Amino acid sequence: MKTTLLLVLLSVVRAFAGSSCVEAVLQSPAQDTLPVPSDVPDLLFYIQRDPNANTVCYVLNFNRDGALDIRSPIRIFWIKYAEKGERKELTYAQRKFAYGIKVRRQGADEYEITLNVCPKRLLYLRKGADGSFHIYTMISSRNCTLQRVFIRITGGTKLSPDVEYVELTGRDLQNGKAMAERIKVTV
Repeated sequence: MKTTLLLVLLSVVRAFAGSSCVEAVLQSPAQDTLPVPSDVPDLLFYIQRDPNANTVCYVLNFNRDGALDIRSPIRIFWIKYAEKGERKELTYAQRKFAYGIKVRRQGADEYEITLNVCPKRLLYLRKGADGSFHIYTMISSRNCTLQRVFIRITGGTKLSPDVEYVELTGRDLQNGKAMAERIKVTV
């Protein structure tokens, strides 16, 4: 199972690394039947994908003094819904090649974040008008807060999964409307 997930994400990375992505605006987000993580303090966003409901959560990471840890401002973990909602740390391979992030501090309370699975899409961790930290990125050419990433797998094999698209969902900063962008993966 771990090998399958890693190979799925490596397929997505290959697709994003080339110029074979097509972006389209969606009317509604995919996979509304998957669980939304609840009881997750300081949740920034999460990643879900086929074939099950297991979810990778990205949350704020605070130091012992209660301040944001400037060296590692985001903590990442699984909620294994397929295993009664158990929370587990990511493996080394999952952090390194798939769900991990790279963080560059830009200034006080501002960080540039890249997902290992999608290095060309820049994310920014910073405080919003409400005084809380959020992840910001462009979704459908609009400045948005990122809430969810979904990876659609339509078949293939464990060694070569077929990734149809990656979908980003969030909220438009200007009008608060739900936004979604589907990035079609063609290999």
